[in-house]
Amino acid sequence: MNNFSFPDPPSQTAFPIAKAGYPLIFAAAFVTAVFALSDFTVLTLLSLVITLFICSFFRDPDRVTPKTDGAVVSPADGRVIIAGMVDSNPFLEGECLKISIFMSVFNVHVNRIPHEGTITGIRYYPGKFFSANLDKASAENEHNAVFIETPNGKKICTVQIAGLIARRILCGVREGDNVSRGQRFGMICFGSRLDVYLPADSKVNVNVGDRVKAGTSVLGEVQL
Repeated sequence: MNNFSFPDPPSQTAFPIAKAGYPLIFAAAFVTAVFALSDFTVLTLLSLVITLFICSFFRDPDRVTPKTDGAVVSPADGRVIIAGMVDSNPFLEGECLKISIFMSVFNVHVNRIPHEGTITGIRYYPGKFFSANLDKASAENEHNAVFIETPNGKKICTVQIAGLIARRILCGVREGDNVSRGQRFGMICFGSRLDVYLPADSKVNVNVGDRVKAGTSVLGEVQL
Protein backbone atom coordinates (compact mmCIF):
# COMPACT_ATOMS: atom_id res chain seq x y z
CA MET A 1 0.00 0.00 0.00
CA ASN A 2 1.36 3.47 -0.90
CA ASN A 3 1.68 5.57 2.29
CA PHE A 4 2.83 8.74 0.53
CA SER A 5 1.37 10.97 -2.15
CA PHE A 6 2.18 14.11 -4.15
CA PRO A 7 -0.02 16.93 -2.80
CA ASP A 8 0.75 18.99 -5.93
CA PRO A 9 1.42 17.75 -9.50
CA PRO A 10 5.17 16.94 -9.86
CA SER A 11 7.23 19.54 -11.68
CA GLN A 12 8.41 18.85 -15.21
CA THR A 13 11.87 20.38 -14.64
CA ALA A 14 14.97 19.03 -12.91
CA PHE A 15 15.38 22.16 -10.77
CA PRO A 16 11.94 23.65 -9.96
CA ILE A 17 11.91 27.35 -9.09
CA ALA A 18 9.13 29.21 -7.26
CA LYS A 19 7.40 31.71 -9.56
CA ALA A 20 8.09 34.55 -7.13
CA GLY A 21 11.80 34.15 -7.84
CA TYR A 22 11.69 34.60 -11.62
CA PRO A 23 11.83 38.44 -11.69
CA LEU A 24 14.80 38.53 -9.32
CA ILE A 25 16.63 35.75 -11.18
CA PHE A 26 16.09 37.39 -14.58
CA ALA A 27 17.21 40.77 -13.22
CA ALA A 28 20.36 39.30 -11.66
CA ALA A 29 21.14 37.33 -14.83
CA PHE A 30 20.70 40.48 -16.94
CA VAL A 31 23.10 42.45 -14.75
CA THR A 32 25.60 39.59 -14.96
CA ALA A 33 25.39 39.60 -18.75
CA VAL A 34 25.92 43.38 -18.87
CA PHE A 35 29.03 43.10 -16.67
CA ALA A 36 30.34 40.21 -18.79
CA LEU A 37 29.88 42.12 -22.07
CA SER A 38 31.60 45.12 -20.51
CA ASP A 39 34.64 43.03 -19.50
CA PHE A 40 34.17 43.73 -15.78
CA THR A 41 35.55 40.36 -14.63
CA VAL A 42 35.31 40.84 -10.87
CA LEU A 43 31.81 42.32 -11.04
CA THR A 44 30.74 39.55 -13.43
CA LEU A 45 31.90 36.83 -11.03
CA LEU A 46 30.27 38.55 -8.06
CA SER A 47 27.01 39.01 -9.95
CA LEU A 48 27.10 35.38 -11.08
CA VAL A 49 27.46 34.20 -7.48
CA ILE A 50 24.49 36.38 -6.45
CA THR A 51 22.42 35.01 -9.34
CA LEU A 52 23.19 31.42 -8.32
CA PHE A 53 22.32 32.21 -4.70
CA ILE A 54 18.95 33.65 -5.72
CA CYS A 55 18.27 30.53 -7.82
CA SER A 56 19.10 28.36 -4.82
CA PHE A 57 16.96 30.43 -2.46
CA PHE A 58 13.87 30.18 -4.66
CA ARG A 59 14.23 26.45 -5.34
CA ASP A 60 10.93 24.62 -4.99
CA PRO A 61 11.51 20.85 -4.90
CA ASP A 62 8.64 18.39 -5.16
CA ARG A 63 7.74 16.68 -1.91
CA VAL A 64 5.83 13.52 -1.06
CA THR A 65 3.48 13.75 1.91
CA PRO A 66 2.60 10.94 4.36
CA LYS A 67 -1.02 9.80 4.17
CA THR A 68 -1.26 8.80 7.85
CA ASP A 69 -4.62 9.85 9.33
CA GLY A 70 -4.26 12.86 11.63
CA ALA A 71 -0.64 13.56 10.71
CA VAL A 72 0.40 17.22 10.80
CA VAL A 73 3.32 17.90 8.49
CA SER A 74 5.80 20.72 8.74
CA PRO A 75 4.79 23.87 6.82
CA ALA A 76 8.45 24.82 6.36
CA ASP A 77 12.00 23.57 6.04
CA GLY A 78 14.19 24.46 8.99
CA ARG A 79 14.96 23.85 12.64
CA VAL A 80 12.41 23.36 15.42
CA ILE A 81 12.88 26.10 18.04
CA ILE A 82 9.69 25.59 20.07
CA ALA A 83 7.70 22.40 20.68
CA GLY A 84 5.37 22.42 23.66
CA MET A 85 2.18 23.58 25.30
CA VAL A 86 1.28 27.26 25.69
CA ASP A 87 -1.43 28.57 28.01
CA SER A 88 -2.66 31.26 25.65
CA ASN A 89 -1.96 32.73 22.22
CA PRO A 90 -3.51 35.22 19.78
CA PHE A 91 -4.74 32.56 17.34
CA LEU A 92 -6.53 29.65 19.07
CA GLU A 93 -8.57 29.84 22.24
CA GLY A 94 -7.16 28.37 25.42
CA GLU A 95 -4.25 26.00 25.89
CA CYS A 96 -2.75 24.52 22.75
CA LEU A 97 0.35 22.87 21.33
CA LYS A 98 2.77 25.26 19.62
CA ILE A 99 5.53 24.19 17.24
CA SER A 100 7.84 26.79 15.68
CA ILE A 101 10.24 26.28 12.75
CA PHE A 102 13.05 28.74 12.04
CA MET A 103 14.18 29.05 8.40
CA SER A 104 17.66 30.32 7.58
CA VAL A 105 18.47 31.86 4.19
CA PHE A 106 19.82 28.46 3.12
CA ASN A 107 16.52 26.60 3.61
CA VAL A 108 13.79 26.08 1.02
CA HIS A 109 11.28 28.86 1.75
CA VAL A 110 8.15 27.52 0.05
CA ASN A 111 5.44 26.95 2.67
CA ARG A 112 3.02 24.01 2.73
CA ILE A 113 -0.34 23.25 4.35
CA PRO A 114 0.13 21.22 7.58
CA HIS A 115 -3.21 19.34 7.47
CA GLU A 116 -6.07 18.97 5.01
CA GLY A 117 -9.23 20.95 5.64
CA THR A 118 -10.97 24.23 4.86
CA ILE A 119 -9.46 27.69 5.20
CA THR A 120 -11.74 29.43 7.69
CA GLY A 121 -9.84 32.70 7.88
CA ILE A 122 -6.67 34.59 7.01
CA ARG A 123 -5.43 37.38 9.27
CA TYR A 124 -2.54 39.67 8.35
CA TYR A 125 -0.73 41.81 10.93
CA PRO A 126 1.72 44.55 9.79
CA GLY A 127 4.13 44.40 12.71
CA LYS A 128 7.83 44.80 13.41
CA PHE A 129 10.90 42.93 12.13
CA PHE A 130 12.71 41.38 15.08
CA SER A 131 14.95 38.37 14.47
CA ALA A 132 12.57 35.46 13.76
CA ASN A 133 14.20 33.15 16.34
CA LEU A 134 13.17 35.41 19.26
CA ASP A 135 10.09 34.51 21.32
CA LYS A 136 8.52 37.96 20.87
CA ALA A 137 8.59 37.54 17.07
CA SER A 138 5.43 35.39 17.23
CA ALA A 139 3.24 38.26 18.40
CA GLU A 140 5.11 41.44 17.45
CA ASN A 141 6.58 40.75 14.00
CA GLU A 142 4.72 41.19 10.74
CA HIS A 143 2.83 37.94 10.24
CA ASN A 144 0.07 36.21 8.32
CA ALA A 145 -2.11 33.68 10.12
CA VAL A 146 -3.92 30.96 8.14
CA PHE A 147 -6.76 29.23 10.02
CA ILE A 148 -7.72 25.68 9.00
CA GLU A 149 -10.61 23.50 10.12
CA THR A 150 -9.98 19.79 9.57
CA PRO A 151 -12.70 17.50 8.15
CA ASN A 152 -13.52 16.32 11.69
CA GLY A 153 -13.79 19.85 13.08
CA LYS A 154 -10.36 20.34 14.65
CA LYS A 155 -8.96 23.87 14.49
CA ILE A 156 -5.35 24.46 13.37
CA CYS A 157 -3.48 27.67 12.70
CA THR A 158 -0.21 28.15 10.84
CA VAL A 159 1.46 31.57 11.00
CA GLN A 160 3.96 32.97 8.51
CA ILE A 161 6.25 35.33 10.39
CA ALA A 162 8.62 37.85 8.82
CA GLY A 163 12.13 38.12 10.24
CA LEU A 164 14.94 40.64 10.53
CA ILE A 165 15.73 40.43 6.80
CA ALA A 166 12.51 38.90 5.46
CA ARG A 167 10.13 41.66 4.38
CA ARG A 168 7.75 39.91 2.00
CA ILE A 169 5.13 37.31 2.96
CA LEU A 170 3.32 35.55 0.11
CA CYS A 171 0.08 33.64 0.66
CA GLY A 172 -1.78 31.96 -2.20
CA VAL A 173 -4.88 30.62 -0.44
CA ARG A 174 -8.15 32.33 0.44
CA GLU A 175 -10.91 31.90 2.97
CA GLY A 176 -13.22 29.05 1.91
CA ASP A 177 -10.54 27.13 -0.03
CA ASN A 178 -10.36 23.38 0.51
CA VAL A 179 -6.69 22.45 0.93
CA SER A 180 -4.66 19.24 1.04
CA ARG A 181 -1.94 18.24 3.47
CA GLY A 182 1.45 19.22 2.05
CA GLN A 183 -0.02 21.53 -0.61
CA ARG A 184 2.04 24.64 -1.45
CA PHE A 185 0.38 27.80 -0.16
CA GLY A 186 3.01 30.54 -0.03
CA MET A 187 6.52 31.57 0.97
CA ILE A 188 8.50 34.14 2.92
CA CYS A 189 11.50 35.77 1.27
CA PHE A 190 14.97 35.63 2.86
CA GLY A 191 14.92 34.03 6.29
CA SER A 192 11.91 33.75 8.56
CA ARG A 193 9.76 31.49 10.74
CA LEU A 194 6.50 29.55 10.80
CA ASP A 195 4.45 28.70 13.88
CA VAL A 196 1.87 25.91 14.02
CA TYR A 197 -0.84 25.84 16.68
CA LEU A 198 -2.64 22.54 17.34
CA PRO A 199 -5.42 21.49 19.74
CA ALA A 200 -4.24 20.72 23.28
CA ASP A 201 -4.94 16.99 22.92
CA SER A 202 -2.62 16.67 19.91
CA LYS A 203 0.54 14.57 20.00
CA VAL A 204 3.95 16.12 19.32
CA ASN A 205 6.48 14.09 17.31
CA VAL A 206 9.45 16.48 17.27
CA ASN A 207 11.87 18.04 19.72
CA VAL A 208 13.62 21.39 19.85
CA GLY A 209 16.67 21.25 17.59
CA ASP A 210 15.20 18.75 15.10
CA ARG A 211 15.57 19.51 11.39
CA VAL A 212 12.34 19.21 9.42
CA LYS A 213 11.21 19.44 5.81
CA ALA A 214 8.01 21.05 4.55
CA GLY A 215 5.29 18.62 3.52
CA THR A 216 7.29 15.55 4.53
CA SER A 217 8.27 15.69 8.22
CA VAL A 218 5.48 14.86 10.67
CA LEU A 219 5.39 17.44 13.48
CA GLY A 220 2.57 15.78 15.38
CA GLU A 221 -0.86 14.19 15.20
CA VAL A 222 -4.33 15.57 15.87
CA GLN A 223 -6.87 13.33 17.56
CA LEU A 224 -9.55 12.03 15.21
